[in-house]
Amino acid sequence: MMLEVRDVRKKFGELTVLDGISLDVEKGDVTAILGPSGSGKTTFLRCLNFLERADSGTMVFDGEHFSFASAKKKEIARVRKKTAFVFQNYNLFLNKTVMQNVTLGLTSGAGMKKDEAEERAMKALRKVGMAEKTASFPVQLSGGQQQRVAIARALAMDPEIIYFDEPTSALDPELIGEVLAVMRQLAEEGMTMLVVTHEMDFARNVSNKVMFMDGAKVIESGSSKEFFAAPKEERSREFIRAIKEARE
Repeated sequence: MMLEVRDVRKKFGELTVLDGISLDVEKGDVTAILGPSGSGKTTFLRCLNFLERADSGTMVFDGEHFSFASAKKKEIARVRKKTAFVFQNYNLFLNKTVMQNVTLGLTSGAGMKKDEAEERAMKALRKVGMAEKTASFPVQLSGGQQQRVAIARALAMDPEIIYFDEPTSALDPELIGEVLAVMRQLAEEGMTMLVVTHEMDFARNVSNKVMFMDGAKVIESGSSKEFFAAPKEERSREFIRAIKEARE
């Protein structure tokens, strides 16, 4: 098992946002994290990468044990070295070119030489179809193009897992497809991904696992095929029914 997460709990004041969340991830898994707004999906993903500090819970990553509540800076750095995070609002530096955005983490964070960083960045940008835009600034790009640059930035770090936090939610409908196509390609190439998403076609057809959350808890988890064909829990069935009705 690449990643084992156990009993993650988190409160904001008196509000419980994560109530004992557990998850297993094997290499090559594409896990779609589904659920209504406010169910704790994004907070859970952010806790995995220590962007939020959970109140309790443990993680085993590549055989190394971590405590979410008490992990030290060096431990967090080791986790982040193996992971990358793609945000829903891109989080690109507006005053830097596409190439500079993708190489910054390599040169400043990883201490890589500029020419080596640019070579790796070009490889990642080609993969997402953005190799012709290296000198462009984010303001000159569409939302879909900006998100593809953000994915290239994640890929350039050579992570073991990429966390995607609703990567298409800020996009106009006609731009969603280009981002999902890149993610589908990554899945086919065996990239391990955890994806918080409202894109049900992606969850059904690209992910191999689903974790459905509601009210700060995991309601159901298992294979995507089984979840969409025959969900076990009534709350899961309600969720899928609501999706179907919204489409009709």
